[in-house]
Order: sequence, then C-alpha cells, then structure tokens
Amino acid sequence: MLLIIWHSRTGAARAMAEAARQGAAREGPVRLLAASEARAEDLLGAQGYLFVCPENLGTMSGAMKDVFDRCYYALLGQIEGRPFATAIAAGSDGSGAERQIERIVNGWRLRRIAEGLIVNLEAQTPEAILAPKIVPQQALQKCHDLGQSFGAGLEMGLF
Repeated sequence: MLLIIWHSRTGAARAMAEAARQGAAREGPVRLLAASEARAEDLLGAQGYLFVCPENLGTMSGAMKDVFDRCYYALLGQIEGRPFATAIAAGSDGSGAERQIERIVNGWRLRRIAEGLIVNLEAQTPEAILAPKIVPQQALQKCHDLGQSFGAGLEMGLF
C-alpha cells in the first residue's frame, strides 16, 4: 500500500495529494492521510510513501515536520529500503522543503523512486501566499502520474 501523507493550509498541497491518490488508486491500494493524523504505525503498515506539503519560509511546513518529529525514532531501523517520493507546493522555489525531507528520510534509509515534484505557484505577496490556491491542471496531472507510477511500481514489486 502507498501511503500519501499531506499537509496544506491553502489547498494546493491537498489538491496535489488527492490527484496523486487518484492516480495510485488505479494501480493498487493507497491511503491518503493528513499529517496531523499520521502515526508511526501508519508508516510501518505501508510499502511506500509520498510526502506532499507546502514550502513555508524555505522549509517543509511545520505540520509535516511534526510527522517526522513524532515518528522518526519509533521507525528507525524498521522501514529501511522502502520507496518514497515528494511533491512540494511552492511560492517560488520549493527546493528547501525538498532538501529537508530528503535529509530526514535518509536517516530512515528510504529510497527515492522519482525526482521531486515541485509545483511553483508564484505566490510572492502576503496576500497571494495566504490566499486559497488553485493548482493548474497540468501540475495536477503530474501529481496524478506520479501517484499512478508509484502505485504501479509497488504492485509490480519494482520498489
């Protein structure tokens, strides 16, 4: 089963996670879980992980970081080698959140199976940053495709 853990304040990362879920569901079992609800047992019960969140102030959102803070040591040495991917909703860059997640999951010895997907929504003013987001269809399709390929890879035993 693919576990998609997401956090969103403005709707962008949630829309991206849902698009990935729809793609993955075409291939096999998938679970969409809000970051606030994710527990170590949830991660332990999954075959692979897709982490979807916004980049806030150059890093992953605090709610996504909280998942790692709560689960890291409980899972250390138990999920090594499992596949992961990331999808980041960004106002401009997104690479800071990407790097931060990468550093943390390297400690778990997870294996990246896809290049990080960063959706740049070009929100640069306080008003634009805080406003509800509409993710362009082309970007949602990329999230769908990521979920579908991840789900297919899990079902075929490639990951």
